[in-house]
Amino acid sequence: MFIKSIPSVLTLGNLVIGMVAILISSQGRFNEAALLVVIGMLLDGLDGRAARLLHAESEFGKQLDSLSDLVTFGVAPAAMMYNVILSHLGIAGDALAIWFPMCGALRLARFNVQTKSSSFFVGLPITAAGGILATMALTRPVLHPSIVILPVGMFVLSILMVSNVRYPNFKKVAFPKSAVVLVPLFVVTIFCAIKFHFIRAN
Repeated sequence: MFIKSIPSVLTLGNLVIGMVAILISSQGRFNEAALLVVIGMLLDGLDGRAARLLHAESEFGKQLDSLSDLVTFGVAPAAMMYNVILSHLGIAGDALAIWFPMCGALRLARFNVQTKSSSFFVGLPITAAGGILATMALTRPVLHPSIVILPVGMFVLSILMVSNVRYPNFKKVAFPKSAVVLVPLFVVTIFCAIKFHFIRAN
């Protein structure tokens, strides 16, 4: 029974990461929050693969995954961006902070009502959009002018989520075991590089 619960445990871990990212971003710990969202992408990829490997796929797991994704890749990146820069843009910043997770919710709802499997996604997946936005927040010290690039990038990502643009579906692509080590290592390396750059700049 526990084995069958592993995918849901991974999904809930993703949700916890999203909530922690929201909380620490409100404390001004933006780099750590962005790093957590990127790590959440790894967990999001693992839970679905674990479900298929253990033959534990279910409608419950699908809905739980969507709810967790909305928090970790919709609300958390939006809250992060609001605390980083959008709060300085007045009502436009407020609207953009609401717009991003709203588009993410629409994207997830559209995906959930699809009745057949496909080799492509319609609209940019919220996981990718949130991960890109978190990466932009993480690399903001080297993005100039960030007060323009970050909001524009956030708006474009929102539009792509609800667009009809097709993206390849990599769910059935074999997952290399080396990625379990290399992906987190790559993320930590980026984090350390940006942190070092930020310290030198100050």
